[in-house]
Amino acid sequence: MKLDKIIAKRPTKTVYRDGAFAIKVFDEGYSKADILNEALNHARVEETGLRIPKIEAVTKIDGKWAIVTDFIEGPTLAELIEKAPEKKAEYIKRMVEIQLFMHAQKAPLLNKLKDKMNRKISATKFDATTRYELHTRLEGMPKHTKLLHGDFNPSNVIVSGDGDYIIDWAHATQGNASADAARTYLLYALEGDNESAELYLDTFCKLSDTAKQYVQKWIPIVAASQTVKNKPEELDLLKKWVNVFDYE
Repeated sequence: MKLDKIIAKRPTKTVYRDGAFAIKVFDEGYSKADILNEALNHARVEETGLRIPKIEAVTKIDGKWAIVTDFIEGPTLAELIEKAPEKKAEYIKRMVEIQLFMHAQKAPLLNKLKDKMNRKISATKFDATTRYELHTRLEGMPKHTKLLHGDFNPSNVIVSGDGDYIIDWAHATQGNASADAARTYLLYALEGDNESAELYLDTFCKLSDTAKQYVQKWIPIVAASQTVKNKPEELDLLKKWVNVFDYE
């Protein structure tokens, strides 16, 4: 496989295109368990029939683990928004419609969101009282089994000639759709794009007929889980959200 055309680069992984394939190559030292779990998540989501790239191989290239999928031709929603910001509301509505269709699917073999969130809360550096409050809040949330992406944002939706594809299933779980919405809201806010964050949340709540307060109840939980990534530039904002339990 040729690794001479980079299509995306992240701190711990690089995605290349080789003809009809996209090759995600992970840095040395990246957890083998996390890589294999990502591939397993992806394969389980494939079984739902949702439009996503198909996995073709999990292999090693020059000593580094790689996941090979079909390459999907087309811009991401993020690229379309950047090119035509006046259409942002239209594209965010499209993104929410895709997200809601995803939430309507079932993938019963995926890990449960609540189990993942409980582990992450336990792994945070918050004091015992705060962790107890977060665990209690999480346990009080309704238990659902909807397909969740866990990192749903415009850069993970490719607009292709034969439809819209969702990519990057590393964080997929099954659980409550409002937690997935809270995560998307958080991703916008952490980028400093509060306008898009509020537009997204308003659109999600309108199209799903969900009370905004219900999604907001998930924000301290999702914010706490994000702190385990230990990104210094995010911590002040995340701590603010975690410590305001009656988020408004």
